[in-house]
Amino acid sequence: MISDLEPLNWMPEHRRTISAFTSGTAFLLGSCILILITLAAIFADLLSPNDYTDQNRSLPSAPASSISFSSPDGSFSVRPSVQGVKMADALTRRYESDESSQAKLDFFVRGYPYKLFGFIPAERHLIGVERGEGVPKLFILGTDELGRDRFARLLHAVRFSLVVSFISVVLASLLGILIGIVSGYSPKFVDSTLIGITDSVIALPALILILAARAAFPLELPPLRAAIMLIGIFALAGWGEMARLARSLVRTTREREFVMAATATGVRPFAILTRHILPNILRPLITQATLLLPVFLLAENALSFLGIGLQEPEPSLGNMLADTMNAAQLREHPFLMLSPAIVIAIFVFAVRLVSNRSSDETDH
Repeated sequence: MISDLEPLNWMPEHRRTISAFTSGTAFLLGSCILILITLAAIFADLLSPNDYTDQNRSLPSAPASSISFSSPDGSFSVRPSVQGVKMADALTRRYESDESSQAKLDFFVRGYPYKLFGFIPAERHLIGVERGEGVPKLFILGTDELGRDRFARLLHAVRFSLVVSFISVVLASLLGILIGIVSGYSPKFVDSTLIGITDSVIALPALILILAARAAFPLELPPLRAAIMLIGIFALAGWGEMARLARSLVRTTREREFVMAATATGVRPFAILTRHILPNILRPLITQATLLLPVFLLAENALSFLGIGLQEPEPSLGNMLADTMNAAQLREHPFLMLSPAIVIAIFVFAVRLVSNRSSDETDH
């Protein structure tokens, strides 16, 4: 009888072990995805076989390039080739293979000049074909209606969205944490005033607030000014949740024995906040900041989709998704047209995996 019941005593431990393993695997998967997306954004020019601003007027809405391992004589070739295409029907944008147009695919080929990390002149690209007259170009995700490389535009759009979202999260988190810890450690009058302002910000619909703030700026802005504008709007509109969380954590932590002991020995309030309280509440604050990242990214994409964010010809995930309004192209090339949405979904999924691990560690 006892031997039959012994395995039951181990079940909770086994479940904790399986849960920890699953949580660790999910965290590792999410981290790897976020790292890959970040690296793709940083090295967007290196990974782009073509300039995202170049228009190939003869190849509007072209499909993805076909990769072939056969030589012109029909024999097998280890080195792959890019098969050219030509328009067969201009009305329906139907293309067919051009047997006379073929180019060998190569690594670290010379292409359009750019600046790596913003200051190192470079012209090498990870993959592509050598430039030349009549040589077909490599279009990994095809082209848009203006003949621009969709893959190159996707990489640069991810870069813009990540930069805006990350800086917005940092500024909103710093502002929210500052207001929250001051509110949580201040007398009742100051606390009531700050938490009232915080609740007012939280109560306002975020998208409506962002749209109202955006209306105060000109519609067309250069990329840098557009990024600064969006960062400012997101930071001022998104600090409320962080402030309320920080206040709640401070008010809970200030009642603990080590904080009360520090107060009794005459330690200054600033030192208590920075040395005793803030280090103990940092983990849940980081988790909350992580959750803000996809919120700001989706907000930036929504503004661009509506035509009031980053303006053409600069690429954004939002204005690239606006191309899906073309039902004919969406039906013909659903994966190519929805590639920005797929990237957004993968990014949000990865952030959730990472934040779930942080949340579990906080609970324990």
